Amino acid sequence: MITYLEGKLAVKEATHVVMDVNGVGYEVKITLNTFSTIKDLDSFKLHTHLHIKEDAHTLYGFSDPKEKSRFLDLISISGVGPATGLMILSSLSPEELQNAILNNDVSTIQSVKGIGGKTAQRVILELKDKMRKEDIPGIESKLSPLTSNTVRSEALSALITLGINKNSAEKSVDTILRSHQGEITLEELIKLALKTA
Repeated sequence: MITYLEGKLAVKEATHVVMDVNGVGYEVKITLNTFSTIKDLDSFKLHTHLHIKEDAHTLYGFSDPKEKSRFLDLISISGVGPATGLMILSSLSPEELQNAILNNDVSTIQSVKGIGGKTAQRVILELKDKMRKEDIPGIESKLSPLTSNTVRSEALSALITLGINKNSAEKSVDTILRSHQGEITLEELIKLALKTA
């Protein structure tokens, strides 16, 4: 198992990075929370999970061990795969997810794109006891506003990569940008779009 990677961030996108570790480039899928942490850094240590399927070996990376732990909790649930786990943790921080689970807040979990009522209830049912035993400090992210054109194109690229229909993504992103008059970070824009697309 590849538990972590430490090296240069050769490529940084909202949905994935390429880490150069001693001359070998590893593509690692990441959450928006992780992107917020690493976007201004040149090198970093990512806590990783190698997901092996018959047709692919995919690395998932997290800036914080707690976020990795939450991802592993999510994908242990029947019907929740890595793509869904990443989507949940891109829409909700580990702390927000824990609060939603502990408060039986189905609507917050269901607000994540692609999560239905049954899946949200299953997440709460299967993880509630575990969450009671833990305490997760909030993950702080340093956000900086970008120009709205850059934010728009990067957000669209990330949303399409996450499986959102292009027309739906464009409509959501443009509506959000208008309502915020362009004063919004990339992470905030993608999170809001995931809830409305």
